[in-house]
Amino acid sequence: MADVIRWGIIGSGNIASQFARGLQSVPDAELLAIGSRAQASADEFGDEFNIPRRYPTYEQLAHDPDVDAIYISTPHPFHYANAMLCIEAGKAVLCEKPFALNAREATEMIAAARAKGTFLMEAMWTRFIPAFREVKARIDDGEIGDLQRIRAAFGFRTEYDPQHRLFSPKLGGGALLDVGIYPISLASYYFGQPSRIDSAVRFAPTGVDEYAALICTYDSGYIAELATATRTEMINDAEIGGTEGVIRILPPWFVPQNGYIVHKGDSEQHYQPEFVGNGYNYEAQEVARCLREGLLESPVITLDETLAIMQTLDNIREGWGLKYPSEG
Repeated sequence: MADVIRWGIIGSGNIASQFARGLQSVPDAELLAIGSRAQASADEFGDEFNIPRRYPTYEQLAHDPDVDAIYISTPHPFHYANAMLCIEAGKAVLCEKPFALNAREATEMIAAARAKGTFLMEAMWTRFIPAFREVKARIDDGEIGDLQRIRAAFGFRTEYDPQHRLFSPKLGGGALLDVGIYPISLASYYFGQPSRIDSAVRFAPTGVDEYAALICTYDSGYIAELATATRTEMINDAEIGGTEGVIRILPPWFVPQNGYIVHKGDSEQHYQPEFVGNGYNYEAQEVARCLREGLLESPVITLDETLAIMQTLDNIREGWGLKYPSEG
């Protein structure tokens, strides 16, 4: 693998812009190409980020021989087709969350990457941010004793618009797949896959979820209390509780540039590890590390765990009776 990882981006929306800005903080990364659905949007994005190669189709980007890795930033229902295109072209793929629309798609994506021998990773950027990794190290070292519970929320208030992707069934809308995946992934990281999920949900007029509260229980006895919303403000913090203390990741916990607090008895200590860039740079660095070490997946978020998370999301939606049009 070359000293510099040459990146391409599929999609030219807001998340693509955030990732492009993140790459500016990675010294061994080059944003070489952008693929969009039209030449005009590719050129506009390319001008903003000084990208030399601008393609009006995703296929052209996927087959650029000089691109090492591709970040997929398109809406949820298109992740499967976009990822399969890039995998078939032999590219390393970093796919935005949710990894796919459902576990069936995720299974096929993973099987294709393994058969092709190409790198594939879910873009759960939170896991690679220094504060989050430091919290994990403290927990692994037993600082708060044996784990007992997790409480986490990710929600915000936006005005209802039936045409917006957040409320569109055709675009995989709803709070669960858009931001609910964050607390679910957090619980997965520490507790694994739940054996039981109890939930309450409120639907938007279009039929997708706009608020949900989840209680996940595990064979180990762990409990996770999770919440997500697109039309309700929340204090977006997270608590990880053990027998000897609690770690509270300060809001916004999913991009923890404000650090975390360790509570033990009557004492508390605030820690604020270094945070550079906008956070997306850390997942790009993980991809580069894996490629240079010859890994086909990240040990921090394995493909088996990504699939388990997708199965959990499927199970939740099945309990609600929520199915997207493309699922038949």
